[in-house]
Amino acid sequence: MKNLQNWLIAFSIIMALAVIYFSWSNASANQPVVINQTAVAPLPTLNREKVTQGEVLYAQYCASCHGVDLKGSPMWKELSPDGSLPPPPHDSTGHTWHHTDELLISIIQNGGDPSYNSKMPAFKDKLTEDESLAVLEFIKSKWGREEREFQWWITTRPE
Repeated sequence: MKNLQNWLIAFSIIMALAVIYFSWSNASANQPVVINQTAVAPLPTLNREKVTQGEVLYAQYCASCHGVDLKGSPMWKELSPDGSLPPPPHDSTGHTWHHTDELLISIIQNGGDPSYNSKMPAFKDKLTEDESLAVLEFIKSKWGREEREFQWWITTRPE
């Protein structure tokens, strides 16, 4: 009987510690991130279904220019002979994460900026806005945490 009581006490202590740990870790995970002295809502968790859908769509519509590995053109910062910029990388080495969700979806839907002589086509006739969001979710899954936090700050900061 004494062993059973000791076992129940030990089990209760372990369970209490687990509850405290998980409560604390969830609370700290939901704390705002501070970027450039501005508090930002907690970084949202990526939607795995959207990431998977986006990976398929990216392979179909984006990989031929931006690379299967999201590395873009090796010379992406140098003008092509026609004056256009080659496709940039979409991983953490590029600048995609410097832009808001709204702008990135607009670029996917409407194509690249003609004032930069962009060759990126519009995909609004091929991808719905929701599918474009899935592509973006996949791209975000390839960024580091700092890039995701910065991009979230850019997206959510007040104008």
